[in-house]
Amino acid sequence: MNTGKKKITILTFGLMQPSDIGMTRDLVERVFQQFEAPDYVPEGVAEFLKYIDLAAIEGRQQEGNHFILVCRFRDQVVGMIEMRDFQHICLLFVDSAYQRKGIAHRLLKDAKQRCLEHDPSLEKLSVNSSPFAIPVYERLGFHAVQEEQLVNGIRYTPMELQL
Repeated sequence: MNTGKKKITILTFGLMQPSDIGMTRDLVERVFQQFEAPDYVPEGVAEFLKYIDLAAIEGRQQEGNHFILVCRFRDQVVGMIEMRDFQHICLLFVDSAYQRKGIAHRLLKDAKQRCLEHDPSLEKLSVNSSPFAIPVYERLGFHAVQEEQLVNGIRYTPMELQL
């Protein structure tokens, strides 16, 4: 029976809270394993998993030159972006069930705003995109600035977004 009521999905965006770190890390690993790990050699998978280790994430947050924004649906983290030095995207991941709904766009928009508040003269954002994410970043306005690189088993293409 159709009651005429619309289902409203409420997503909230903001800085990652300490209580979010485990869910955020699990989201990144789950999406990485699903979409990106198949493009990497075992050395690259191990290197990436080392980068997203809980202690590594906590350490980067304590350095003060990193910040993580998350998107929540109810009590679950469904998207995240990590920025370094207020100019470089380290991680951008959205749960597969929530992809292509504007979450990555909104996370990038909010991150860009924080970066520009930190440095109003900022001219560009950069990212080292995985092969899988290149079309995503292109839709977000990024363009490749170098050919694909391979370091420690991690394949990536340096990309930039002019502000």
